[in-house]
Amino acid sequence: MPNPFANVAAAWLAHPLEMARAWQELATVAWATGMPAPLAEAAEGDDRFSDDAWRDNPFFHGLMQQYLGFTRTLERQVYDTPGVDESEARSAAFWLRHWCNALAPSNFPWTNPVVLRRAFDSGGASLKHGFEEWLRDVLAGDLRMVDPAQFQLGRDLAATPGRVVMRNQMMELIQYTPDCPQVRAMPLVLVPPWINKYYILDLTAQQSMVRHLVQQGFDVFVMSWKNPRANMQDASFEDHLFDGILAAVDAARNIAGVPQVHAVGYCIGGTALSALMAWLNRHHRAARNVPVAHWTLLATLTDFSKPGDIASFINDESVALLDGLMARQGFLDSQQIGWSFRMLRPNTQIWRYVVHKYLLGEPAPALAPLAWNSDGTRQPRATHSFCLRELYQANKLAHADALEIRGQKLDLGRIRQTLYAVGAVADHITPWRSTYRSAALVGAPVHFVLTASGHILGIINPPGGSAKQQYWSAPLIAGRDAKDWLAVQTPTPGSWWQDWTAWLHGRCGEWRTPAPAAHADYPWLGDAPGNYVRER
Repeated sequence: MPNPFANVAAAWLAHPLEMARAWQELATVAWATGMPAPLAEAAEGDDRFSDDAWRDNPFFHGLMQQYLGFTRTLERQVYDTPGVDESEARSAAFWLRHWCNALAPSNFPWTNPVVLRRAFDSGGASLKHGFEEWLRDVLAGDLRMVDPAQFQLGRDLAATPGRVVMRNQMMELIQYTPDCPQVRAMPLVLVPPWINKYYILDLTAQQSMVRHLVQQGFDVFVMSWKNPRANMQDASFEDHLFDGILAAVDAARNIAGVPQVHAVGYCIGGTALSALMAWLNRHHRAARNVPVAHWTLLATLTDFSKPGDIASFINDESVALLDGLMARQGFLDSQQIGWSFRMLRPNTQIWRYVVHKYLLGEPAPALAPLAWNSDGTRQPRATHSFCLRELYQANKLAHADALEIRGQKLDLGRIRQTLYAVGAVADHITPWRSTYRSAALVGAPVHFVLTASGHILGIINPPGGSAKQQYWSAPLIAGRDAKDWLAVQTPTPGSWWQDWTAWLHGRCGEWRTPAPAAHADYPWLGDAPGNYVRER
């Protein structure tokens, strides 16, 4: 049992009168089904209870009301625990929701009307197919969100034409083949997160940010991080900055024959890029000597004071436990990481698949983002421990001169290069208000964009998508918080990619004819997507 539960229990025991009233309230809720006033209704978007039977059938409607009413009351009481601070209550509520989600009536065949109807209509075939799906997952050792055989790298995913132009112990650098007779003089260098693989930026032809940028006439480079094994356990955060990002930036500007690039960082890749930008601005006295002219951050935190639900996993006990695990393995395994992120959204990331695959007998969906999400990477011990302790727990990057990298104290306020920053409304990995607050730490002018959807689909958001596609775009307002900024914005229909590419075209120089052959110092080492992305 996580410590927050013990602290909450002890607090209630220290206040017996309040505890008695809480138990009385829970008992009232538990037996309130059938009362004239509705006890609780499913929230909009809660597709566990979207079938009409949950409202039309008195038994299932009562069951749903009882479950929702009881669990919501119980969670509220955790937050109302006397004498417990907000962070402990939030952590205890997070773990309580996991138990409540697991016990939802929709997760059991005899209390889910859709499962019962499907089994009756199919003569039991749905349950047979569900058992087969379960058996396949048992043999695979995972609750698979997608059938990996449905997608192939270089054919269905990561298929934009390009070549590996550099390789070192940290990453491969891919340069994409121009799609236009001329390209912008200043190249773009994309820094993906090293949690999962780079091709989230190059999914299918319709969902590829890389392909979109190439078609817009940009010279695009992307980093493909090496999938580390135990022999890379000492690879550090600094190694990612200098042997990774800075090496890629230097290679791209040398190949393009220009002094500066535009750099793009996504998630923890953006955090690392931010740290490097602060280092470069301390290292170089003149802004013109910094090899990055301007930059973009996608769903990125540098202020980790409010990192969202992931905070429930990060405390002294859990970090010490992970340190011990990584000391034995040399890394954190991709499945261990993947399940941590799934637990942030258990209904959509766990129980939906249990119900649809095992109870309804449906095959895993063929969705490219799910295929990417299932193709995880390991995290080197030194880097992951640094990120947990120095960034998440100590929040050093958010405070001027608190973090020192290779002899330079980092201060995001010293960064002089204009920033385009993107947050996503429904992002639970990097909450958008925290991305706004992070962008506000930068000393240069910041243009902030808020996009609909979440951490993946908010960023991988090509034109021509959902009719609900929209974004808010405006300069960050100095001294005002995210709520104030949004209050004075008007949404624009469509994809923020169009806003971004217009912004880039105005800053990435004149047109030039791309070189027809490899650079003498950077021979072509093979076709995209390269070797590192295939390592498992």
